[in-house]
Amino acid sequence: MGLLNGASFNRMEAAVQAAEFRQRVLSNNIANAETPNFKRSEVLFEELLEQSMGPSGKSQLAGRKTNNRHITIGSDASLLPNAKVVTDESTSMNNNKNNVDMDREMSLLAKNQLSYNLYIGQINHDITMMKTAISGRS
Repeated sequence: MGLLNGASFNRMEAAVQAAEFRQRVLSNNIANAETPNFKRSEVLFEELLEQSMGPSGKSQLAGRKTNNRHITIGSDASLLPNAKVVTDESTSMNNNKNNVDMDREMSLLAKNQLSYNLYIGQINHDITMMKTAISGRS
């Protein structure tokens, strides 16, 4: 299995997609900061990924399927969780029942940007290492 098909690369790709999705959700929260009755949403991904990997932080043992007719052995470690949007319906920040805290949303936006940059940097590093290995130069 090559680098671009491996579980690690697939997790990084899913993390980038979740960060892009989170960016849209946070931007929507910020855009609706003054909208009466608007309830903020957030994206869950990292927590779901951690749960899917088991308590040790490593993928659970799974059999390799080379044919769709094979029976799955253990959990299918190739399946990654999808990012999930949850809406906070239980809180209110002001009299119009909106619950967007602009300072919190802006800090989450900055945190998400840093995470995205980290994920992209790691993917670029992995691809550079693969190119170096293929070309045989340092």
